[in-house]
Order: sequence, then structure tokens, then C-alpha cells
Amino acid sequence: MLRKLLIALVAALALGAAAPAFAVQPDEVLPDQKLEQRARDLSQHLRCLVCQNQSIDDSDAGLAKDLRLLVRERLKQGDSDTQVIDYLVARYGEFVLLRPRLSWHTVVLWVAPALVLLAGAVGLVTALRRRRDLAPATAATPPLSDEEKRKLAELTKG
Repeated sequence: MLRKLLIALVAALALGAAAPAFAVQPDEVLPDQKLEQRARDLSQHLRCLVCQNQSIDDSDAGLAKDLRLLVRERLKQGDSDTQVIDYLVARYGEFVLLRPRLSWHTVVLWVAPALVLLAGAVGLVTALRRRRDLAPATAATPPLSDEEKRKLAELTKG
């Protein structure tokens, strides 16, 4: 019983991992392997405008298929990779890129992670300094005198 469950789990994981590979249909594949590899490489960097968090190579959406075909058509016409990307950006906007280019209107996307890390580091250093400054004050408490110990003993008994 456990063995069958394990086999089913492994099969499900294998199918789940291979699911994105089913997006590109056999009728889309170019006969020229070099062009097909270029198309695949380009498709991995282009956003599906329907799914938005998948590349067109991974998406089953109809628009993603149209974009994959458009990429392949432009490559067959002799466009370079840069020309294909520029054509798609001109047609659909910078949103079609999974990794946007660095420009004045995308600088926040590129700088924000560094600023968040910097703010976290400053906060951590500040917290550690406060903790270090408080530690000697609590450790420097003098021990109880004999009189104080006697009074404490009396209070705890009663």
C-alpha cells in the first residue's frame, strides 16, 4: 500500500514538473533546431499577457501561442533576437518582458530590493546596538548584601 502511494506521488510530481513543457505544441516547432532553440530562449523571457506570471513558453493561453508563433515567424524572416524583442516591446509595451529593462520608469523595480535589504541591515544593526547597550546595565547589578538577603528571606516566609 505504501509502495503504491509512493509511486503515485512520484508520478504526480514528474507530471507536474513536466507540465510547462506541454505548452509548445508540435505544430509550432521549427524544423531548424538552431532557430527553434533561439525561439525557446526568447520565449522564456517574454511574459504571457493573459497569465502574467508565466513565460509564453510555459503558458497554454491562446495569446501565448500567438506570441510564440510571432516570435518564430520573425526569426524565420531573419530578425535578430534583439529585433524580435524590440518588435514585441513596440507592439505590446515593456510589460511583455519578464525582466524589464533598466530605464527611468523601471528604476524602482531594480533599486527597491537593494533598498529593502539596506533598511533591514540598518534595523538589525540598530537593534543589536540597543541590545548591547542594555546588557551591561543589567549585568552590573550588585549582589544583595547580607541585610538584604535576611529581609528577602523574611518576606518570602511570611
